[in-house]
Amino acid sequence: MSAISNLAYVVFKASDLAQWRSFAENILGLQVGDFSADALSLRMDEFAQRIILERGAEDDLSAAGWQFDTAQDLSQFVDSLRSKGVAVSTGDVPTVQSRKVEALFHCEDPNGFRHEFVFGPQYGLISKPFHSPLLCGDGFETGKLGVGHLLTVARDYAASVKFYTEVLGLKISDYIRDAETFPGVTVDATFMHSKTGRHHSLATAFMPSPKRLNHLMIEVKNFNDVGLAYDRVLKAGLPVIFTPGHHPNDHMYSFYVLTPSGFGLEYGWGGVVIDDHDWSVKNFSKLSDWGHKFAMPGAPDA
Repeated sequence: MSAISNLAYVVFKASDLAQWRSFAENILGLQVGDFSADALSLRMDEFAQRIILERGAEDDLSAAGWQFDTAQDLSQFVDSLRSKGVAVSTGDVPTVQSRKVEALFHCEDPNGFRHEFVFGPQYGLISKPFHSPLLCGDGFETGKLGVGHLLTVARDYAASVKFYTEVLGLKISDYIRDAETFPGVTVDATFMHSKTGRHHSLATAFMPSPKRLNHLMIEVKNFNDVGLAYDRVLKAGLPVIFTPGHHPNDHMYSFYVLTPSGFGLEYGWGGVVIDDHDWSVKNFSKLSDWGHKFAMPGAPDA
């Protein structure tokens, strides 16, 4: 089966687009692509958009956009899904246009959100290159690694992992089973990567949550940009979910902040890129090596 290259974009339903715009520009260092009464797109690099927010009361994950290197790879992947009995639909013209891609197919997973499979993303104009006045480094770690990662909350944990690995073809990176960080709660998470090797483009976990999405992670290329962003969060008085810390599996140094939609955003640096030729799957017993102090009781868990 043709393999997914990377997580090209994410789509959220958001009730307050103006608040999201301010958060993205003034805290995260993202750049606005398009903005209207019903939609907001955000840039992180040369792509015309990486994060798409559509007006909606859900304030949750709506779709994950998976990129393929060629039209043939996409076609073969869709054929494979259909041979497994997956109900795959062809994207209609308005959806294809809103995602700014050449071709799009989609299906739903066991957790009720949509996976979109695409080819040919639109790039921004050379006359309007991505630029963030807030970042001191060379921008965000995207390119072949994609937008970052999602950690979703599984309605049926076993069925979710089976769908992501056996149907979508993602590869398991490792596991974390943590019974210590949150009293009375065991977090059981599986981390999965695509062809280009970001430690995980998608993780899913069994944990209490009213939302499908626990958090979105975006990664910067310069360590100092994590600290500067954290200072902006504190100055703005935004809710911190987890203070700066370090994960044992993907080696990410990061902090977590609550987004205007009520799910988490991890702002990180230094994540592992996997080479499948010399990678071995491990099981970790803690979410964090150090730091990541839970600073906001009642917020989504990391």
